[in-house]
Amino acid sequence: MGEATRTAWVVGGGTGIGRAAAQALARDGFHVVVSGRRAAELDATLDAVHQSGGAASALVLDVTDDDAVQDAAARLAEAHGHIDTLVYCAGTNVAGRFWDRVSATDIAHVMDVNLQGAVRTVHAVLPGMRSAGVGLVVLVSSWAAWRHSPGAGAAYAMSKTSLGVMAETLNAQERLHGIRATHLCPGEVATDILDTRPNPPSAEARALMLAPDDVGETVAWIARQPARVCVNELVLTPTANTSYA
Repeated sequence: MGEATRTAWVVGGGTGIGRAAAQALARDGFHVVVSGRRAAELDATLDAVHQSGGAASALVLDVTDDDAVQDAAARLAEAHGHIDTLVYCAGTNVAGRFWDRVSATDIAHVMDVNLQGAVRTVHAVLPGMRSAGVGLVVLVSSWAAWRHSPGAGAAYAMSKTSLGVMAETLNAQERLHGIRATHLCPGEVATDILDTRPNPPSAEARALMLAPDDVGETVAWIARQPARVCVNELVLTPTANTSYA
């Protein structure tokens, strides 16, 4: 496939980091397919991509639905051929951050979206990547997966830490098929997920955080690397990293 016809599937592409990644990848010539649960937010991402001259389409998807993920991957393969790059940005958190304040049901929900959703989508695209002999998986994780972050909460930290192991096993087991994976660990990013915190940060605090575009451009940089280069793990934080406070 030519450079202009490479396809990137951005799961969780309706807002925040996902939207920024979709815009950055489209600027680099990818046809970007964005997926998420809310059609209106996906449409807003499409508008942003199209306004800058990029190519994009949307596919509504609930990543907790096994059959829906498999069907989405099959539809994308039929329409675009194999997926060159998968970016998994879907994520959630809950207000209860400590074991004595969070239910097992809440933990299971966070794991289902943050980890199992990634497993479902990666598993769905791997056959096409293997057949093509090339593929990139970018798992958007968190600083909380790289260093203990009490404020992130037990459920979120467990789910994101697991993504690091997932990327490592992909690189170990799929490298001979030309498939590489990146565990991308941003620090605090000014996105809507901050509103799930027991005490959401102020506008002043958010202004010191990474912007979604900072992470989106990093995703595009990873995708620009030649096929012989695997960015196994990448950590980026705000200069004013509150984890050091």
